[in-house]
Amino acid sequence: MSLSGDSGVPDEAVAWFRDNVPGIEGDVTFQRITGGRSNLTYRVKDEAGTTWALRRPPMGGVLETAHDMGREWRFLSALAPTDVPVPPPVAFCSDHDIAGVDFYVMDFAPGRVLNSPEDASWVTSTEVKTRIGESTMDVLAALHAVEPGEVGLDDMARPGNFVERQLKRWHRQAHSSAMEDLSAIDAAHAALSARVPEPPANRIAHGDYRSGNISYLDDGSAAAVFDWELATIGDPYCDLGHVLVSWSQEGDTVPAALPNPTQLGGFPTREDLIARYEKTSGTTLPDIAFYIAFARWRAACIHAGVWTRYQAGDMGEGADADEVTGPEAITEQAETALAELGG
Repeated sequence: MSLSGDSGVPDEAVAWFRDNVPGIEGDVTFQRITGGRSNLTYRVKDEAGTTWALRRPPMGGVLETAHDMGREWRFLSALAPTDVPVPPPVAFCSDHDIAGVDFYVMDFAPGRVLNSPEDASWVTSTEVKTRIGESTMDVLAALHAVEPGEVGLDDMARPGNFVERQLKRWHRQAHSSAMEDLSAIDAAHAALSARVPEPPANRIAHGDYRSGNISYLDDGSAAAVFDWELATIGDPYCDLGHVLVSWSQEGDTVPAALPNPTQLGGFPTREDLIARYEKTSGTTLPDIAFYIAFARWRAACIHAGVWTRYQAGDMGEGADADEVTGPEAITEQAETALAELGG
């Protein structure tokens, strides 16, 4: 079983679902949900119309420490009882005779995901746009308020400076990519390494927190956060930097690090988001310019890996060039990160 495309479902897969997913009626079908750039997500539907979501690693080109389904499942399960909205976890499979890889099933989250301006075409009310920004920050603050030890995740913390480890990790992986010119990534890496701030207390960091990994209800409230493949215990302000570089506003001269719905205009500004996070979390933020630059540089490194997997044909059926950031845009992001540091 490859769990790819819309091919027929093997008997062993149907048997596994019947044994492990409550309420299955009849056969199940799998359909890949487009928009993912790393781990793959599928909509699974039975004959009664009940729908679940299935997550599995990419078809190939698996990065070091990434695509760990067991890790993703653990964060999802730990956060399910908290105030952080996540899709309820249903079942985890480590039997490679079923699909050749680990995978897990969760409830299909209500609401709509906002990956792009097209995804937000239904949002015409300024009130709803404001609520989207506020609830995005409120949920992030709720996540960072969770004590890792209280949900059984304290053992995942590592000694040393989290940001320094991240700088080494993503720089190494950028150099493992197919990018030929890494001079901009290298320059930004050097500038960031020279300005690492004193770390705050360790918290759960999502790793890819942005509107494209959240489902929103019609009133703009965040209903569920998913895609926990990069989650870890570390510096929570890295999450804040990431959502800020994935948020557009009027006057921007460089594209956001990722496509996002706020390109439509009328959403809160990045300054509004920062103010909302500080108010909700009760925190006065430190060197936010560093975290914004770090997030943009890290996004460039991640894009380099995604572009490499795309070039190798490892992103599964249905992936196309529109889903992938190319070398020129990756370099622009790294150059912008350096400029944001005053370099």
